[in-house]
Amino acid sequence: MFFFFVGGVGQQVRQVVKSGAGGCIRCGSRADLVEYDNVLKVFFVPLWKWPGKQPLMYCHNCNLFFPPNITHSLPPPSVVLDSELRCRFCDRVVEPHFNFCPFCGSSL
Repeated sequence: MFFFFVGGVGQQVRQVVKSGAGGCIRCGSRADLVEYDNVLKVFFVPLWKWPGKQPLMYCHNCNLFFPPNITHSLPPPSVVLDSELRCRFCDRVVEPHFNFCPFCGSSL
């Protein structure tokens, strides 16, 4: 007899404190400062919620929660100099035919 448990703890937006407070650290889209709830889900059904400690930034585009003290300014665009393509996030040289940086995984 086997029993598979599918569950985990996630985060869910409770209230937007400040709309458009900054940019996402992953995708660069608009991010809001939000109050959130931690949610325990078992078999994808929410069973228990409890409030988060401090407000977080939340990106609507990639659904990322991150602390507001992390620099969330937009990175400079990729620069092409002397047939070199550099990643705009980690600033490493990437081959021109790559769509994603092999070092940090960001889109080029």
